[in-house]
Amino acid sequence: MRKEFNFKKVFAYSKLRGVLKWLYPGIGIKRWIGLSAMAVILIVFASSNLGGEGYTIVKLLYVIVLISSIVILALSIKRMIRAFISVIVPSSKDTELVDLLYRRRQLSRGPKIVAVGGGTGLSVLLSGLKEFSSNITAVVTVADDGGSSGRLRQQFDMLPPGDVRNCLVALADAPGLMRELFQFRFGETSELKGHSFGNLFITVMTQLTGDFEKAVKETSKVLALRGQVVPSTLSNVVLVAQHPDGSTTEGEDRIPKVNLPIKNVYLRPQVAEATPEAIKAIEEAQVIVLGPGSLYTSIIPNLLIKDITTSIVNSQAIKVYVCNIMTQPGETDGYTASDHVRALVAHSHPRIFDYCIVNTGEIPSALLRRYAQENAFPVINDRKKIENAGYRVIEEDVVRAQETVRHDPVQLAKIILSFIEEI
Repeated sequence: MRKEFNFKKVFAYSKLRGVLKWLYPGIGIKRWIGLSAMAVILIVFASSNLGGEGYTIVKLLYVIVLISSIVILALSIKRMIRAFISVIVPSSKDTELVDLLYRRRQLSRGPKIVAVGGGTGLSVLLSGLKEFSSNITAVVTVADDGGSSGRLRQQFDMLPPGDVRNCLVALADAPGLMRELFQFRFGETSELKGHSFGNLFITVMTQLTGDFEKAVKETSKVLALRGQVVPSTLSNVVLVAQHPDGSTTEGEDRIPKVNLPIKNVYLRPQVAEATPEAIKAIEEAQVIVLGPGSLYTSIIPNLLIKDITTSIVNSQAIKVYVCNIMTQPGETDGYTASDHVRALVAHSHPRIFDYCIVNTGEIPSALLRRYAQENAFPVINDRKKIENAGYRVIEEDVVRAQETVRHDPVQLAKIILSFIEEI
């Protein structure tokens, strides 16, 4: 007679195996399980012998055993929790558990912020914002077609990974070495010269998943992001600049190099669909930040996607534009702060932002001379023209001038977060 298969026994066996796995050697948790069990037994034993009236030496010993057992149990549980967390968050090994939990909880309660742009400017902003909130969404342009990104885009028929990679690293909560790995660029003597490891990683993930968006999400898990990075569109768009003389330049990388004034820019194809995640983040945002970054090649390409501009305009969030500190050769030569604003509005909508942050900090003379050799100069703050256009100007020292001129990420983040009080 055929023996009936006993599913209950198999299920019970598999559950038992699952429990016994915690006792495998090398996990580093058996000792704490053993100490916890011993502490519980001693607590029960000491508690059961504390009855009766009066004070005796024996009862005092039971009290000491009880208190010691409670301390041992608390320490064992703490070490077990730390063992679990150190696997999930390796960078937490040298951090107090209470500090880690408190920080994670505080960041998760932070304001919902959407930052729109691309390039180095956006990544600088993100590195400051992540210290105050983990509810951050970076909406990143995918119009890049130069350098490593351009080569990978052409060779593998994929979206460019460069700007996305910079934002992923900026929001990463992974150890410093992991961030350095993603930014590592191969030297001239290598067949991979010019490529960054992060770009290659995203390319491989795209090939494995068959989808650029999925590749970004999987890479985000590897880097343990405080927030998310979302491409503004999944369409294979090309940025085109029209010049005052009627000529056009095609390609984000080539536009600054032709060294001609820019009349306007547009995408080809002109109709590009925004990613649903970008629209959802904008609709839920408390603060929306445009920039900093290259005006025509990092910020405006996102706003040329109609759904993104419409969503920002309709949003009830505080909307902030962070003006660049220096002009960009071949792109914004001679531009004042109001020129930046005018170009931004001309390519989007008058209500695309409410506030404009301009720098009032000083830049060392030696650094200014070096930038002048590259035809880059400080952006002139013509505040009145911006205010006459209907926008509020926030003047602050937000510059960090060391080897390069950049926005101070923490100071900039503090200013942006101060707008939350107005909501």
